[in-house]
Parts: sequence; structure tokens; C-alpha cells
Amino acid sequence: MKKKIKIWLHTDSTSNIREFTVSKPQLIGLLFIPFLVVTVLVYFGYDYAKLKNASFENDLLCRQIENQDSEISLQRSQLQALASEINKIKDNVSALSNFENKVRIVANIKKKDDVNGGFFGIGGVSGEDIDPDIPLYERHNSLMREMHQQTDQINLSAQQQKVNFEELLTILNKKRNLLAATPSIRPAKGWITSPFGYRSSPFTGKKEFHSGLDIANKKGKKIVATANGVVAYAGEKRLIGKMVMIDHGHGIVTKFGHMDKIFVKKGAEVNRGEVIGLMGNTGRSTGSHVHYEVRINGTPVNPEKYIVN
Repeated sequence: MKKKIKIWLHTDSTSNIREFTVSKPQLIGLLFIPFLVVTVLVYFGYDYAKLKNASFENDLLCRQIENQDSEISLQRSQLQALASEINKIKDNVSALSNFENKVRIVANIKKKDDVNGGFFGIGGVSGEDIDPDIPLYERHNSLMREMHQQTDQINLSAQQQKVNFEELLTILNKKRNLLAATPSIRPAKGWITSPFGYRSSPFTGKKEFHSGLDIANKKGKKIVATANGVVAYAGEKRLIGKMVMIDHGHGIVTKFGHMDKIFVKKGAEVNRGEVIGLMGNTGRSTGSHVHYEVRINGTPVNPEKYIVN
């Protein structure tokens, strides 16, 4: 016979007493139900908390990915800007190389063999510029490699350029007196209307050798000495008109013709940049200009090679 458990319930409102009789298994079952409910609630509550936490982490990851995408986009824009800057640096180093070559020509200083591998040469850069507009999503690594290669080349070229300028400076210091007497600036502002060399004569139409450089401008424009020297002649001749000839020593002589006015006299010492007269149209001339000659040991040479400004 199964054991019965009696339960009496009494309330304050009435004097009635209610009696319940349950078996032991039934009581255990009744007590198990709350435990089961609590267990289920705890299980689902834990699962809900995990889902909630996962959702929060997912939102956080999405925001991080968005930030990373923005950062990557910014970095790619910076890479493109850096590629443009590399191109500018290449141009600047190339310009320095060209300027060095021009100074060497003026100073008659030969250049040692270039150990730089030919990245920069006379006239510009011997390689294509980086294209800053390439699609970085497709060629990101390619652009990075190209930038690294060209920055290495620029670094080598800059180091070589430093060596070249140091060598040039040493020689220039030794040749300072000669350089002071070497023509190196334009004699006047204006336009080159007739270069050095063979040309058709504006008077006869026949081919003739033009021993100087014609620079045209308005009458009265200033004409300056292109190097230090002593005035060897200041006067007028039939074809070249009013003319000044300056002896710079070392076999170097400059001539300035077709002048309107002369401000210097024979025997006067002049310095580079000093005004020696005004541009005009005297002598055999078709318009206001200055005929400028540079002669080395009596032989006319191209004056443009002696203009660095």
C-alpha cells in the first residue's frame, strides 16, 4: 500500500479546514515542476544572453570594418598623393642634374663617369613617371613596388648628385677668378630673334654665318656686362653701330652691338651685371636689339652656352 501524505489548508477568513491527500510520487512531481520551470528559464535566459552578446559583438565588428574601410580608402588616397610627390621629386632632382651640367659647360669642367646607373641623364629622367591614378583596388601591391623601386633610385641619384656638387664646388672655388671673368648671364631682357650659326641674311637673303646672338626689345632697354672685365673698345663702327667690347682675360672677349647709348669708356673696369649702355638700332640693323658675341681666343662661340639665368 502506497503511503499517503495529507495536507491541511486553513485560512484566517474562515474556520474551515481543507484536507488534501497526495501520494509521495505526486508530491515529488509537484515539487519538480517549479524546478523544471526555473531550469528552462535559466537555459533560455543564458541562450538569449549569448545571442544578445553575439549581436553586440557583430555590431562592433561591423563598425570596425567600416572604420577600416575608411582608413584603407584614406591610405590609398595618401599613396596616390605620395606617388605624385615622388614624380615631383624626380623632376626636381633631374632639374638639379641639368643645372649642374649647364654650370659645368659654363665653367668648362668635365664630369666624371656617372656611377648612378643612368637613372638621371642630361635632359631629364630616364624612366616613366608613376601613374597616381591607377585603380588601387586592382594594383595596390604593384604601385607599392614601383614606389619603393623609384624611391631607391631617387635616393641613389640624390647621393650621386651630392657627390657631383661637392666635386663641382671644390673646382669652382679653385676657378673663382676665371669664373668671375666667364660670361654667364643674359646681356639684356628680350626675345632671341636670331641665334648663333648659319642663317639667311635679312639684307641679302643669302646664307651667312651669324657670329652672335640677337636679343630684341624696345629701344632704351638696359644692357649689362655678362662678366667682370675691362672695356677694350667703346665707340661706333659702320656695320655694328655703337659697340662695346669687354676683355675678360683668359682669352675671353664679349661684344655688344647696335646700342643706342654707351655708358662706359675704354679702360674702365666693369662687373657682371653692371649697366654698360642701352639697346638701340644703330648700324646695319632691322630693328631695336643687341647683337651679343662671346669669343674665346678670337673664335666666336655660341653665347647661349654661356647663359645660366
